[in-house]
Amino acid sequence: MSKSEHYATAPEDRIPIKHKAAYAIGMLVNNMQAAALPAMVVILNLGLGMNPALVGLIAFIPRIVDAMTDPMMGYISDNTRSRFGRRRPYIFWGAISAGIIFALMWQLHAGHSQSFYFWTFLTASILFFCAYTVYATPFIALGFEMSPDYHERTRLQGIANWVGQIAWITVPWFYAIMYSKRLFDGPVQGARTLAIAVGIFIVIGGIVPAIFTREYFGSMPKDETKKGFWENLGDFFKGFAITFKCRPFVKLCAATFLIFNGFQLGSSFSIYVMVYYVFGGDNNKAGTLQGWFGTTTSIFTLGVIPLAIWISTKVGKKKALLLTISASLVGYALKWVGYNPDYPYLLLVAAPFVSFGIGSLFTLICAMVADVCDYDELQTGQRREGMFGAIYWWMVKIGMSVAGLLTGLMLNASGFDVALGGAQSAKTLFLLRVFDVGTAMATSALAILVIATFDITEEKSHEIRLELEKRRGKPAI
Repeated sequence: MSKSEHYATAPEDRIPIKHKAAYAIGMLVNNMQAAALPAMVVILNLGLGMNPALVGLIAFIPRIVDAMTDPMMGYISDNTRSRFGRRRPYIFWGAISAGIIFALMWQLHAGHSQSFYFWTFLTASILFFCAYTVYATPFIALGFEMSPDYHERTRLQGIANWVGQIAWITVPWFYAIMYSKRLFDGPVQGARTLAIAVGIFIVIGGIVPAIFTREYFGSMPKDETKKGFWENLGDFFKGFAITFKCRPFVKLCAATFLIFNGFQLGSSFSIYVMVYYVFGGDNNKAGTLQGWFGTTTSIFTLGVIPLAIWISTKVGKKKALLLTISASLVGYALKWVGYNPDYPYLLLVAAPFVSFGIGSLFTLICAMVADVCDYDELQTGQRREGMFGAIYWWMVKIGMSVAGLLTGLMLNASGFDVALGGAQSAKTLFLLRVFDVGTAMATSALAILVIATFDITEEKSHEIRLELEKRRGKPAI
C-alpha cells in the first residue's frame, strides 16, 4: 500500500444505519451518566454546605469502586454466552438499574448534618457506579466489535460521539436549571427534580442498543470446560495482566488518562472562576456563562468529529489525533485571556479550540482500541473487547477519581471559602485560574508525546485482519 492509498470498506463490513443509530443513542446515555453526576455534585457544596474535601471524597471513593468492578464486568461479558449475545443482556439491565438509582440518589433535603449527607450520598454513589458498570462496560465493548474494518470503526465511533455530544451540550445548563428561581425554590429542589428526569432518560435510552444492535462475535462457541471460582479468578487476573502487557493499548490508555482527566480536573475549577472571579459571587450569571461556554464547545465539537474522521482517512488516526490535541492547547491558553470580568463572554473565543481535544479523543482513540483488540487476538487467540474496554475506562475513572479528590484538596489549598462569597482573596482567584488552565495544558502536552509513539497503522491493521481471518477459516459474521 502506498502512502496515498487506503483500503476501501467492503459492503459486508458496513454497519447498518439502524445499528449505528441505536449505538449512538446508547453513547448519549453513557455520556449523560458520565457528565450529569460531576455537573450536579457541586450542589453538595454550594447548596447543602458540605466541606469541599468531603465532596472530593464522594467523587473519589465511588470511582475507585467503579474502577475495580470494570475489569470484572469486562471478563464476565467476554465469557458470557447466551442466545442474546455476550453484551446486550447486561446493557439492558444495567440501564434500568442505573437510571432508577440515579433518580433516587439526589432525593436529599436541607437541614441534615454533613455526616448524614456524606454517608447517604456516598452509599448511593457506589450503588450507582456499580449499575453504571454493568451498562457501560459491555456497551463500550460492543462498539469495538461491530465492524472489522479500520475506517468503519472510526465512522461508528464518530457517529456515536457526535450524538453523544448532546449530553455535553445539555449538561452545562444543569447548574443554571438547578438555580432557576422561576422553576424551583432552591438548587437542592432543582437537583431532586432534574435527577428524576435524567434517570428516566437513562432507562429509556439505555435499553435501545440492547434491543436494536448486532454483536459481531455474539455467536462465538462456548468454552465447555467447567471452571470453579478460583479457576475463573485466576483467568481474570491472568487476562488483566496480559492486557497491561499490550504496549499499544497502554499508550492509548495513558494518552486518554492525560487528555480527558486533565480536562476534567481543570474544568472542575471553571464554575468557581466564573462565579467568584468573573462575576464576583453571582451564581446566576456564572451559570448562564457556564451554559453558553459548554454549549458553544459542544456545538463546535459536532463539527470537529466529522473533521477528525475525514483527516484520519487521509493521514491515519494517530496523525489526526496529534493535530487535534495540538489545537486544543491553543484553546486552553485562550481561556486564561477569556476569564475577563469586564468582558465575560470573551471566554467563548476559546471554545472552538478546546473542542478539538474532546471532540477527537474518544472518536479516534476508541477506534484505535478496536484495532488493538485485533492485534491482541493475533497474540493471544482470544476476543477480549470487554477486558480492553473495561481497563480503558478503568484508567479514565481512576483519573476521574484522582481529579475529584484533587479538586477538593486544591480548593482548600487555594484558600477558597464558600462563606466569603464574592470576597475571595486575590491569591485564591489567581490559583483557581492556574488550576483551571494550567492543568489541562500540561496533561495534553504530555499526551502528545505518548501518542507519537503509537505504531498500529492502517496497513498493519489490514494485515492483522487478513491473518486472523485466515486462522478462523472465514470472516466472523
